[in-house]
Order: sequence, then structure tokens, then C-alpha cells
Amino acid sequence: MALRSSSEIRVGNQACLGWWLVVDDGQGRDRLVDGPFADRSEAAWAAVVHTEEVRPVHGVRRPDGSLHRRPSPQELAWLGHLGDQLDRLPADWDAGLTDEDPLATLVVEVTAALTEAGLPLWDAAGDGAALGGACVTAEPGLDGVVVGWRQHDRMSVEQVHGLVADISVQAVMNRAVADVLWLRGLDVTPLGEEAGGHVVRYAE
Repeated sequence: MALRSSSEIRVGNQACLGWWLVVDDGQGRDRLVDGPFADRSEAAWAAVVHTEEVRPVHGVRRPDGSLHRRPSPQELAWLGHLGDQLDRLPADWDAGLTDEDPLATLVVEVTAALTEAGLPLWDAAGDGAALGGACVTAEPGLDGVVVGWRQHDRMSVEQVHGLVADISVQAVMNRAVADVLWLRGLDVTPLGEEAGGHVVRYAE
């Protein structure tokens, strides 16, 4: 196993933090195959030449050769961005929901799926309220999460392109949001008219 040095990776007898190529040892543990690499893309390129089915994992190599997983800088940045999106939900979005309530978890998963697709949540109470975005609301009465799209104020409020364009674009964006969530394995059911959003639930 070749050890590669970088400005963020320590080598020698000390623990090495970085990206590693690992393979499952058959007992649910990661067996180190190669590394460390400075970034995930470098590890992914190195994985091409391996005959085993390896995957990149970020962590620290313990003195005994095992791997202690650690969040990567990219993962920490992603979690921070996801937190910013969740902060756009209404302050009382989880009123009446416990931390263990599946709907609370589903709201986070829906937000993550939309954010990963590049679709921001609507910041209804923030400075960007006029910009639009995805609307995500937990609805215990429907046993699901209602998801829809809100267009920029130019389309939805000012209707600078007319009512027909407003309705048509609204329908297209709601379908797009629904398709993203369906592709992520969630159950998506239309809510009323085509421009009225969808109810999202866990697939049975």
C-alpha cells in the first residue's frame, strides 16, 4: 500500500488523514487497499486500476492499520449548506413533531434531495423571498410532506409574462420537483391540480 504525502496528510508511523480506497472485508469492516489521497477525485482515479471493488472513504488510519472514518471537508461543507437550506423552513415547521417522527426525517431527506439537485428551498421569511424556490411542508394529516415550487415574483406575483405562462411554468416546475424525488425512491402523489404540488411519502 503506497502512502502519498500532501499538505494535509501525515505519513510515516503517525495516523494519516485523507481519502483511502477500501474494500469490505466480509465482516462489515473496511480493509485499506490504497492511500491516503489528498482529495476524493484523486482516490476515484486510483480506484480504476484496482481489480477489487474498492470505494473511496475519508478517515484516519489507525496505528493498527484500521480506518477511523472522519467527515471530509466536502461533507462538512455540504452539511453546512444543507443546514442553511433547512433554516429557510418556517420557524414552526416541526411544531407537533418529535425528533423521532418519520415526517421530520422525511422533511430533511426531501430537502437534501432537492438541494443536491441544485433546487433551493424558498426563503419565505428571508431577504430572498421574491426569488422563489421549493416549498416543503410537513402535513401530518396527509401522512406526508407537501412539496411544490414557487416561482420568482416576476412570474407568480407580477405575471410579467402573463397568466398562461405563469400556470404553465408552475406545472412544469412542480413536475420536475416531483420527478427528482421519485427518482430518489420516494412515493410522489399529485395534490389537486397539476400546478398544485405533490404529497411525498416513503415508498412502501
